Amino acid sequence: WDAAYERELQTFQDIGDAGEIWFGEESMVRIIRWLEKQKVPLDSSVLDIGTGNGVLLIELAKSGYMNLTGIDYSPSAIQLSEKVREKEGMPNIKLKVEDFLAPSAELSGFEICIDKGTFDAISLNPDNALGKRKQYMRSLCSVLKPEGFFLITSCNWTKDELLNEFREGFEILEELPTPKFCFGGRIGNSVTALVFQRK
Repeated sequence: WDAAYERELQTFQDIGDAGEIWFGEESMVRIIRWLEKQKVPLDSSVLDIGTGNGVLLIELAKSGYMNLTGIDYSPSAIQLSEKVREKEGMPNIKLKVEDFLAPSAELSGFEICIDKGTFDAISLNPDNALGKRKQYMRSLCSVLKPEGFFLITSCNWTKDELLNEFREGFEILEELPTPKFCFGGRIGNSVTALVFQRK
């Protein structure tokens, strides 16, 4: 990931392109629309897990959200998101190099946690993926307040699989609509987007 974000950082410095928007623009719109529909207060504390280039946080800030934090374990990703934040004039977004599987003590008390692809990446780790998924769950429970919302967008997991992964300590509130496709007479989604609430 460091190498990927170093390339994106160089590209941003060369031509001002912030790089890949995971799951596309519509995934950010989907998240913001849900927060607005639920009338989630604009001062709610939001954590973007695996923020990458930080573009989701920029869009949240443009929508009026004020208490935004992005973490990524890649220092290059945080450097890139700092440059994007600077260019967009959003100095209030907090950015930290932080490994979500070993979060620091001050990473706690969030009312909303958002994950677009980080759980996917952790799940694909060839080195003890099951243990890392369990650690992800422990980390999520330590940073998200009880009754807090967890919004996850995944291209690796179906709705049923995610319900199974997050069954302990979370309840499903809503499945957000994502693009559908048809193959071999069956209809499916290439992306799953769910909203959970911590019990």
